[in-house]
Amino acid sequence: MTTYLVTGAAGFIGFHLSRRLLDRGVNVVGLDNVNDYYSVDLKRDRLKRLQSDPRFTLVEANLADQSAIDQTFAKYDFDRVIHLAAQAGVRYSLENPRAYTESNIVGFLNILEACRHAKTPHLTYASSSSVYGGGTQMPFATSMRVDHPLSLYAATKKSNELMAHTYSHLYGLPTTGLRFFTVYGPWGRPDMALFLFTKAIIEGRPIDVFNEGKMRRDFTYIDDIVEGVDRTSQQIAVPDPSWDSANPNPSTSAAPYRVYNIGNNEPVELGRFIEVIEEALGMKANRNLMPMQPGDVPATFADIEALESAVGFRPATSIETGVKNFVDWYRQYYSV
Repeated sequence: MTTYLVTGAAGFIGFHLSRRLLDRGVNVVGLDNVNDYYSVDLKRDRLKRLQSDPRFTLVEANLADQSAIDQTFAKYDFDRVIHLAAQAGVRYSLENPRAYTESNIVGFLNILEACRHAKTPHLTYASSSSVYGGGTQMPFATSMRVDHPLSLYAATKKSNELMAHTYSHLYGLPTTGLRFFTVYGPWGRPDMALFLFTKAIIEGRPIDVFNEGKMRRDFTYIDDIVEGVDRTSQQIAVPDPSWDSANPNPSTSAAPYRVYNIGNNEPVELGRFIEVIEEALGMKANRNLMPMQPGDVPATFADIEALESAVGFRPATSIETGVKNFVDWYRQYYSV
C-alpha cells in the first residue's frame, strides 16, 4: 500500500490534500501540532473528518522537535512526503518573527534530514508567491530571480527553496517546491480575507480594505491547489539536462530539483473580489478603505506554463464559483 506523509494535515491545504489522497486509496500519516495561531476547534473538526477514514493516522508533533520527526520516519516507510506545515501569515511575521524561524527553518531542516536518511523517493513542499517580494514584472515566472522579500515569512519560504536545492545537490534527494498564490475555499483559514470579509459582512461590521481595494491577487481555489500538489508529487523531480551553469534557471537544476507556481493565472482586484462575496451573500459590505500594510505586495500574477508543461494541469475555477462554495460552507458550518 502507498503511504504518504502530509505535514500540516490539520491545516487548510493539508486537510483538503489528505482527503483527496484518502479518496484515491492512499494511506496518509498526517503530522500537525494543532497550534492556536487560529481556531483549534476548526482544526479539530477538519481532523475528525480525516480520522473517520481508517487509512488516516494522526501524529501530533512539532516540526522543530527533531526526535518526534525522526521517530515518525522510523515508524513508517513513506512513498512520498508532502510538507505543508509552516507558520503562515505575512502580517503575523512582523509581530512574532521567532515563530517563523522555528517552524519554517528549523522544522524544514528536520524534514530534509529525515527524508535524506530515509531515502524518501520525493519531497514536495509548500513555498509561496510572497517570495516574489518587490518584483513588479508580471506575470511572476519561476525563472525570475527572487532576492527581495518584503516580509520574514517570504524570506523563510525562499530559504526553504535554497535548503531544498542543497539537499537535492548534496544527497540526490528529489525535491519540488510549489509557490501557492492566495489560496481560498471551504474550510479556509479565519485570518484570510475571504473568511474575515464574509464573517464581518454577515455580522454587519465594516471590513478593512487595504490599499483602498486596488490590490490585485491571483486567487486560487483550493481544489485547483490540491490537484496541482498531487500531480507534482507523483512526478518525481529529475535533473534538468538543459540546465546551464553560465545562465542558471532558478527553478531547475543539474540536481533533482524543481520549483513551480500554482496560481489561477487571472489576477482579480480586491474590490471586485469583495463584490463577488457580496453577490454570494446577498448583502452589502461597509468598506473601511485603508493604506497598504507593511509586508504586503500590490499584486500577484502567476505564470503557470512550467506547471502545465510538466503535469498537464492549469487551475481554472472562477472566483464566482469558488467564493459561492466558500459562502455555502460558511453558512452551513456556522449555522448562519
